Amino acid sequence: MAVAVTTKTAWKLQEITAHSSNVSSLVLGKSSGRLLATGGDDCRVNIWSVNKPNCIMSLTGHTTPIESLQINTNEELIVAGSQSGSIRVWDLEAAKILRTLLGHKANICSLDFHPFGSFVASGSLDTNIKLWDVRRKGCVFRYKGHTEAVRCLRFSPDGKWLASAADDHTVKLWDLAAGKIMYEFTGHTGPVNVVEFHPNEYLLASGSSDRTVRFWDLEKFQVVSCIEEEASPVRCVLFNPDGCCLYSGFQDSLRVYGWEPERCFDVVLVNWGKVADLSICNNQLIGVSFAQSTVSSFVVDLSRVTKSDSIPHGLIRDDEPFVPPTPTGSSLRRIYDRPSTSCSKAQSRVKHNSESERRSPSSEDDRDEKESKAEIQNPEDYKEIFQPKNAICRTPPRNNEPFPAPPEDDPVTAKEAVKPSQAADVQTPSPKQELPDPVQRPPIASSTPLTRTEPSVIPAARNEPIGLKASDFLPAVKNQSQTELVDEEAMSQIRKGHETMCVVLTSRHKNLDTVRAVWSTGDIKNSVDSAVAINDLSVVVDLLNIVNQKASLWKLDLCTIILPQIEKLLQSKYESYVQTGCTSLKLILQRFLPLITDILAAPPSVGVDITREERLHKCKLCYKQLKNISNIVKNKSGLSGRHGSAFRELHLLMAVLE
Repeated sequence: MAVAVTTKTAWKLQEITAHSSNVSSLVLGKSSGRLLATGGDDCRVNIWSVNKPNCIMSLTGHTTPIESLQINTNEELIVAGSQSGSIRVWDLEAAKILRTLLGHKANICSLDFHPFGSFVASGSLDTNIKLWDVRRKGCVFRYKGHTEAVRCLRFSPDGKWLASAADDHTVKLWDLAAGKIMYEFTGHTGPVNVVEFHPNEYLLASGSSDRTVRFWDLEKFQVVSCIEEEASPVRCVLFNPDGCCLYSGFQDSLRVYGWEPERCFDVVLVNWGKVADLSICNNQLIGVSFAQSTVSSFVVDLSRVTKSDSIPHGLIRDDEPFVPPTPTGSSLRRIYDRPSTSCSKAQSRVKHNSESERRSPSSEDDRDEKESKAEIQNPEDYKEIFQPKNAICRTPPRNNEPFPAPPEDDPVTAKEAVKPSQAADVQTPSPKQELPDPVQRPPIASSTPLTRTEPSVIPAARNEPIGLKASDFLPAVKNQSQTELVDEEAMSQIRKGHETMCVVLTSRHKNLDTVRAVWSTGDIKNSVDSAVAINDLSVVVDLLNIVNQKASLWKLDLCTIILPQIEKLLQSKYESYVQTGCTSLKLILQRFLPLITDILAAPPSVGVDITREERLHKCKLCYKQLKNISNIVKNKSGLSGRHGSAFRELHLLMAVLE
């Protein structure tokens, strides 16, 4: 009789406490897939080996939280950018600081190493992209064109182009030799979070908060296909090494895409939350995510994931060798011409600008580099991974074994590889391919458990109410056989003794109905007036979340009403309120601040112009309110994390008020 063999498709590998404070960024090494770097609000960069619980090395020197990280192709260098705009490069094998690069005026949002030369590209909240020569310690070129923060940078495999993705909904392609933009790809309707070059073809993939993945032809400069999902914003993308498909990381799911035509080959449910980076090692996809000070790693077995239309989904038969899928569309486009050399030729292709902002090493920089150091936490792990064993050394060692799946099946994080229709056809594994002994498998590594404390700022997205447990509101189960309650009984138990909450929710529902009735008449100003008159910030937030989606609804009259409410929202303890306030304030600054300053600076008119006088009065009122808000924004711009980034961006926009 045939026996079905079930193994995991995806599982959680490890959970560690990576920093003493919140983790702000992380990156996986793409060469080995096992090197992990994390940056935190404690201004440190910690180096880890995936599935090992102890930190290998801790890099110090930055004085503000780490915003972005990148490891070079050979996994010898790591670069880290901070909130202050400074960049530091470390040599991992020598365990020392190489360079400190200064020049950006705001957060470093993205970094990438040139594939051949010793160059680093950086993108910032100040909207600039800079190309740095690490050896000469200077800026080679500055690329201007984006109007908002640059979230992702990628060099092409041949090292000739640079792709950038930004919050201004665009992807730009830059020619490094010419030092100018080649093309601007438009089409995304939200901030573009990530961009990635195909490993062989002239093809570019981009993922956005608008929940779409787009493929761009780099010869014809046009969109090849667009895949839209109802999942969540696209957080990271990664091409399979042979270019047959694209892996896209969403919240709690991995999707496998093809193009020409666009299609989704497979969906794998992975309970990784907001995945931050992906890498491939031993035909396993490694995903990492972070929340507060905790970093979690997850594994997806790619041998059990459909990567093309020709490979059946599910179990690989024991008597059939695994055949990798044929690369899709390899004959449709040109492939990259990779030079057969090293850094010297790559450098000649990069244009050195006459006004390249080069700076000679100053005593201040020397002091910074002396203060930066690499603290080796675990000497044995450090020697195993970074110390050269012979003339030709790579990090980490290439003979790593695949990560074994845990012995027990977890219905939340695992996906059965056998479909019901296939179960009868599955054969018992042969003796030559015995599964590893479950007893010998290493347990999930975990560091010191976190003590849960109630935060001062209540986060917008959370898996459970802070300080509350649903079980506290349900009666204790007396009979073990009666383990479940029907919905009506559960609701009646929860409502019992909580009439006050029901009254609050009923009152809020009535308030929203009142605002909705005015809104349906088409008078936006009166509907906002009614929401403000109710004196309930939650109603104002609900209304602003609608108005923020359509910028054409905003008028100068609306600004005079909303700005005092924004001042309250920015000082709220609720993260969602602060986010809504920042979004509304940013929209007002972009649309109306130039108008307000121009009208206030204009000379007085001759004669009586009632319309102009009314407009001038509104502008004066808005200017006064913006001045009050600017003090709050300035005070909060020193915060860390997403809030701090938003306030720093607003502070830059409000610089004209100072």
